[in-house]
Amino acid sequence: MERADLALVVAIEQHGSLVATAEALQMAPSAVTKRLAQLEAELGLLLFQRTTRRVAPTLDGELLCERARLMLAQFDALEQSLQERKTEASGLIRLAATFGFGRLWLGPVLAEFQARHPAIQIQLQLYEQLPDLAAEGFDGAVWLWSPRPQRASEWTARKLAGNQRVVVAAPAYVRQHGQPATPAELAQHNCLITRENDRQFDTWHLQALRGARRKSGITAETPADQRVRVQGKLSSNSGELVRDWCLQGRGVMLRSLWDVQPHLNSGKLVRLLPQYAMLDADIQWLAPFRPQTPKRVRLLIDFLAERFKHEPWRLPA
Repeated sequence: MERADLALVVAIEQHGSLVATAEALQMAPSAVTKRLAQLEAELGLLLFQRTTRRVAPTLDGELLCERARLMLAQFDALEQSLQERKTEASGLIRLAATFGFGRLWLGPVLAEFQARHPAIQIQLQLYEQLPDLAAEGFDGAVWLWSPRPQRASEWTARKLAGNQRVVVAAPAYVRQHGQPATPAELAQHNCLITRENDRQFDTWHLQALRGARRKSGITAETPADQRVRVQGKLSSNSGELVRDWCLQGRGVMLRSLWDVQPHLNSGKLVRLLPQYAMLDADIQWLAPFRPQTPKRVRLLIDFLAERFKHEPWRLPA
């Protein structure tokens, strides 16, 4: 069976008529009828039921058409990939990202990537909430979590870097109020709470980090996974404002390490409960599923993975 045969059976299923298939493929109707009969004879299977009004696939025909569509898509992808190897990557990449990470870390990396590939254009849109990437025409997003689609075929995802949310406070706050010895003691502190729409994130799910029990003296009786309901007098839907309050000594904050590591390095913030973190915010590449990813997008994904795999925010400024 040749590639043209695969295209033939798919076209017959699509058009439901041998005459319409012949017109679409620019073949004589008799040639379509003859080749289909030959295929069925070679396979020893009836692929399509013929009536005077319609041609419909049998169960065997449906299976063949399903596999044929997949194989044709793979042929097309292979040809496109080989053609792309001959040419320089070019075109527009439309990206979405969260405000904080997009501005602090993604933006500079995108500028470096574009300088390496001058024929590529990049549009970066920053959001508080993940947009509908497919409906709004985005090639992908750099986000701090991975969605759970109803069907796995809806999304592609790739982890770009690990991350964790950590508990921090300004030295002035610690001098005045002390440090919590356990996650449960956070309930007694003035915590800065992030809000989103009508939801406030006032339950902090903290997990003991690998190796932390031995190094910090956590006993076997201490749960490695703890949830604590926190409270405080200041809350906002702006993560940057919450961070500013924390720097001013207004309370304790749970914040992504990529955002606060420079302040930890400078001493403007100190980490509380260093043996614990909230492990829900890895940096992910998200994209609507597509059979073939353009070369320019593949190059960008690999570039981002290389730049972020060592979590550069952990390095001293």
